[in-house]
Amino acid sequence: MGKSLVIVESPAKAKTINKFLGKDFTVLASVGHIKDLPKSKLGVEIDNGFEPHYEVIKGKANTIKELKKAGKAAERIYLAPDPDREGEAIAWHIAEEIDKKNEKTLRVLFNEITEKAVREAIEHPIALDRNKFDAQQARRVLDRLVGYQVSPILWDKVRRGLSAGRVQSVAVRLICDREREIQAFVPREYWSIEAELLTGSGSGFTAKLAKKNGEKIELGNESQAKQVLSDLDGAAYKVAEVETRETKRNPAAPFTTSKLQQESARKLGFTAKKTMMLAQQLYEGVDLGDEGPVGLISYMRTDSTRVSNEAIAFARAHIGERYGVDFLPAKPAIYKSKKKAQDAHEAIRPTYFQYTPDAVKKHLSKDQFRLYQLIWNRFIACQMSSALIDQTRAQITAGDYLFTASGSTIKFPGFMAVYIEGQDVEEEKEEKLPQLKKDEPLQLSSLTPAQHFTQPPPRFTEASLVKELEENGIGRPSTYAAIISTIQDREYVVKDKTQLKPTELGFTVIGLLIGSFPEILDIEFTAHMEEELDQIEEGQVQWRKTMEEFYAPFKESLERAKKDMKNLKAEETPTDISCEKCGKQMVIKWGRKGKFLACSGYPECKNTKDFTTDNDGKVVAIERVAETVETLCPKCGKQMTVKSGRFGRFLACSDYPNCKSTLPVSTGIPCPNDDGGMLVERRTKKGRVFFSCSKYPKCSYATWEMPKPAAD
Repeated sequence: MGKSLVIVESPAKAKTINKFLGKDFTVLASVGHIKDLPKSKLGVEIDNGFEPHYEVIKGKANTIKELKKAGKAAERIYLAPDPDREGEAIAWHIAEEIDKKNEKTLRVLFNEITEKAVREAIEHPIALDRNKFDAQQARRVLDRLVGYQVSPILWDKVRRGLSAGRVQSVAVRLICDREREIQAFVPREYWSIEAELLTGSGSGFTAKLAKKNGEKIELGNESQAKQVLSDLDGAAYKVAEVETRETKRNPAAPFTTSKLQQESARKLGFTAKKTMMLAQQLYEGVDLGDEGPVGLISYMRTDSTRVSNEAIAFARAHIGERYGVDFLPAKPAIYKSKKKAQDAHEAIRPTYFQYTPDAVKKHLSKDQFRLYQLIWNRFIACQMSSALIDQTRAQITAGDYLFTASGSTIKFPGFMAVYIEGQDVEEEKEEKLPQLKKDEPLQLSSLTPAQHFTQPPPRFTEASLVKELEENGIGRPSTYAAIISTIQDREYVVKDKTQLKPTELGFTVIGLLIGSFPEILDIEFTAHMEEELDQIEEGQVQWRKTMEEFYAPFKESLERAKKDMKNLKAEETPTDISCEKCGKQMVIKWGRKGKFLACSGYPECKNTKDFTTDNDGKVVAIERVAETVETLCPKCGKQMTVKSGRFGRFLACSDYPNCKSTLPVSTGIPCPNDDGGMLVERRTKKGRVFFSCSKYPKCSYATWEMPKPAAD
């Protein structure tokens, strides 16, 4: 019998699997998708049942040729891309290219890249899943119909290069809606009063004012706070009641995809995109020296908290040996997945328990190690005993007023010895209270009033946006990283430290889309479409029927938008500013970079200016001053100036148009890989800024992160 062929989508995954299967198998990689809808046109026959037309991706012809040749010689072909909808689509397209009759092609699913899992999957292959492929195809067609038909309208009305993704637009809407809440928020003043108290033994603690005459008290201004201070002058403080009770705190469930993205953002500062990239590497296999490539975690795209009995047994053995029997509950912890979870794969967990984070640290990059340690600790903690906490609450009376004080001590750490889940909003830490007895008199050390103002809702971070998308059923966890990356690439959203803020462009585009396509921008409608895709995968709904139901009202909205959507390109807002070149009135227009002042005499007069508004809302012109740099023109020796163009900032000769020399903007930071090279600012075709060596292509160093100057 000849060799069998196993096809995966990643070379790293192929290398890991190859060492398990031996000489009777050939393992090759497709390196992702081999076919897709065309980039230059819609690629969907709307009048022919939404039939998609896939094309071989540019540069994949040789890969397909190699796979065909290997497939022809193989006794069997096992298609083993990732076990999800995207992987099913890759498998389906490979099968169409190398075994159209489907005579020797089988599907295998690896939830983890271990020898046992790989061999079991090979021994129990399944057929390609038409329903799962149709679900992915439906999403692809749906997104293509929206993106390729709405985006051109934005090009006509706003500017070229804009995009209107079905799910990404809803994500931008969430961020814009939150920003409007913040802008509309009116702070409300309130005051608090804290008493620093001492027991007879001299132990101090803090109590907060809570009630007056048994009713909750709210202080709205300074005069009310002063009245309380006056009432309390000379008052006697004593303990009215003390209650101590033991509370139990349970560990968090093992990671799902969205929870991993959230915790990675909170604890490690990783973007969702970076988290998924690193998790993919850990899943596919990391080279551990003499042992070769090893898949360290189970499949990282999952909405399930289910864990295999074998993994639980390994975890419990590790806990008993490492931490002792007190940290091991009598029964394994079982976590229920959410109602809408597909539950196709286990939770994200380590695959081998002999590979502790410390044991493999030397083989991992710094960021791989940090993510692996996070996954390891979360999983181990989920099978540990609950933490026991003694919580004490005391009530202190002073005249007509009641103060409260609370404190907690950890009686038994349990899982907290290994892992504590992060929070989007930091919890107020409780101090440890001294021993207090009922009716015990207390001495007042100080009474401190403090002014506060209510705060607006916080802006979204990547972690809180992922949480919001998941809770609203928008998109799938596997798509969140791409969504967050895309809305920044399109300049609809910018990241300010960790916060996501909408740009003027983002506000403008979302406002236009809500006006013309209210259903597509509706959160509930988007969540309903996700449910439809799930039903297609389960075989309950035909994907073409879903497309028909969606497209009929969408087509009507498209026609209305072409006629009625506000044309910002043609819109001009008059101002009282006169053009200094021709004397005509300046008007506010919308351009590629937002609003600007332009002469109403265009095209005869092409004078433009930036502007701002003063406190009264009056438009004020801003003179553009060329930003000069120390760099001299390499051609004529004159000063270079910083300019902005289609692909971002660049240096141009100040003697333009006589000299048309240009250079990239330097960061002034040496390239770490090239002696003498400097890191310069560049942009991708999609407009995303990155930094690379000035000596490219001699030096190919590049990074997305803003480089930091070397320490003195």
